[in-house]
Amino acid sequence: MKISVAHKEDMKFEATTAKSSFIIDCPTISPIEYFLSGIIACSASDIQMLPKNQGKTVTGLVVDGEVVRNDDHPKKFNTLYLTYTFNSDADSDDQAARWVMASVETYCSTINTIRDTTKISYTIIHNGKVIRENEEMISGQGGNIDLGELDACCPS
Repeated sequence: MKISVAHKEDMKFEATTAKSSFIIDCPTISPIEYFLSGIIACSASDIQMLPKNQGKTVTGLVVDGEVVRNDDHPKKFNTLYLTYTFNSDADSDDQAARWVMASVETYCSTINTIRDTTKISYTIIHNGKVIRENEEMISGQGGNIDLGELDACCPS
């Protein structure tokens, strides 16, 4: 993967990837907000694709993220708390929970990039009911929850 970021004017930069380009407009949206948005979008795409691979459908998906950062530089992420809220036709709440667990433990490249330096926990609200609350990631080295190949927005 290769990305180029070029200064345009003031605090605006253009990021160019192999597929597209977009403007990063600081401080309207800071790079750290883009970073957190990318983490959340990566996992959210998993939560759409994992059920699809199993012939299931997710609707109303919202993933909220909250980060606590160092007060001093470098202001790295100390904790990341994610709340997954969605409806689905999963066979059980356990199946819905496995989709989230597979994302955070195995499939989401961005979460797995920060997992060794950031304490990550999550809550899952499925079909209006809290099915997991303040769960911590199972391991610190990535998981092996394999639910098949994904054709999501962040496959690599």
